Amino acid sequence: MRIVNARKEDAPLIARSIMEAVGEEICLNLAGEKHTLADVERMFTNLALRDDTQYSYLNTLTALDDDDRAIGVCVGYDGAKLHALREPFFEEAKRLLDIDMEGVEDETDSSEFYLDTLAVLPEYRGQGIASALLKASVARAEAIGKPAGLLVDKDNTRARRLYEKVGFRQVGERPFCYVMMDHLQFKGE
Repeated sequence: MRIVNARKEDAPLIARSIMEAVGEEICLNLAGEKHTLADVERMFTNLALRDDTQYSYLNTLTALDDDDRAIGVCVGYDGAKLHALREPFFEEAKRLLDIDMEGVEDETDSSEFYLDTLAVLPEYRGQGIASALLKASVARAEAIGKPAGLLVDKDNTRARRLYEKVGFRQVGERPFCYVMMDHLQFKGE
């Protein structure tokens, strides 16, 4: 297994990973009554293919297996760029799903490198791939001189254990889609 910069062809995996990370309930809310989960996936795939969005392949690290198959991703970006990077998301949500995302709280700020999405294909979980993706993302954060930060659902003890094992510690709380989450930053192992 190796960690590399994502490629455009990884966009479908990035999209599915984002949907898995935010959860079915939020995805169904995005779809609303007029649209389907396939429409939501199409939107996130379109965003992953672009180079100017928070979900861009350019902001993503991919774990590849020995056959160069993409098996996991970690999307992360400089929090100082959040507003510019999510504007295309708001535009696509309006265009494709007829929803207005204006007024959504900021999940990060300019002081950190934000790890937005982490996901590993189910058949590859438990092999240290998520830890490797996190560590590689922390290195990206260190390269720009900022701590890596992320949000975790208060009830997601499995993810919290993983983050803490890698060296993340709770530094506060932040809202995500109107739900209060625990805010963690990398403090070292």
